[in-house]
Amino acid sequence: MASLRDLKARIDSTKKTKQITGAMQMVSASKMSKAELNAKGFVPYADKIQEVVASIANSTDIGHPMLTKREVKKTGYMVITSDRGLVGAYNSHVLKNLINTIQKRHQSKDEYTIIAVGRKGYDYCKKRELPITKSIIGVADHPKFAEIKELAQETVQMYIDGEIDELNIIYNHYVSAISQQVTAKKLLPIENLHNEGTVSSDYEYDPNQEEILEVLLPQYAESLIFGALLDGKASEHAASMTAMRSATDNAEDLIGDLSLTYNRARQAAITQEITEIVGGVAAQE
Repeated sequence: MASLRDLKARIDSTKKTKQITGAMQMVSASKMSKAELNAKGFVPYADKIQEVVASIANSTDIGHPMLTKREVKKTGYMVITSDRGLVGAYNSHVLKNLINTIQKRHQSKDEYTIIAVGRKGYDYCKKRELPITKSIIGVADHPKFAEIKELAQETVQMYIDGEIDELNIIYNHYVSAISQQVTAKKLLPIENLHNEGTVSSDYEYDPNQEEILEVLLPQYAESLIFGALLDGKASEHAASMTAMRSATDNAEDLIGDLSLTYNRARQAAITQEITEIVGGVAAQE
């Protein structure tokens, strides 16, 4: 059994850890609230640009590479993870989905490439020597589009240029503060526009529909990437808050167990001292 001094030191250490995890929980909760607002605030813009793009695409026979399905010779996977740890299973669920998808769909590394957003995903793929074409590390807790604009544009251009024939994105979708769902979506080619744009809106196009669609389609795809990033950030902060709350609760339970052990050991030591004193007095009589 550990000595009283060791038990006391461990209790004090656990109390300090509890204070740290409690503070981190509050910070994550604050970040999550703002990230949730950012994700929800982006939805109206995404819905509107989708409506306009769908309206043009469904009313004309304009052909565009981003709307055309072709034989898939190489697939791109954009993976959104965090830059830091202490977020529970947030990263592992995304990366597990990536690996399962690769193992199920591909026989060779030449058949796919990875665009990594976040240090954890980048390090994971790098360690396993998975092909990484592009990456970005150090995305802010509340990112602006300017931070990932270049990556989004280059990724979309990869598809337009034929470097990849399909683009999928894997990230954690924010459901609630206690629930995040791993989501895998196909971004390119854009295939769901025939089901959209049913809202009757009168648009006047200048100079013409074809030129406007040429500009809007890449912006639409980039907005999907940015929306997924905002969604993932909200999930990241929620996962961090949940992990820190669990750590705080575990620390509280450990402090209780250690305190009980400490009190029992202290009581036993006191009893032993009293017994020795009584024995010594009795021996002198």
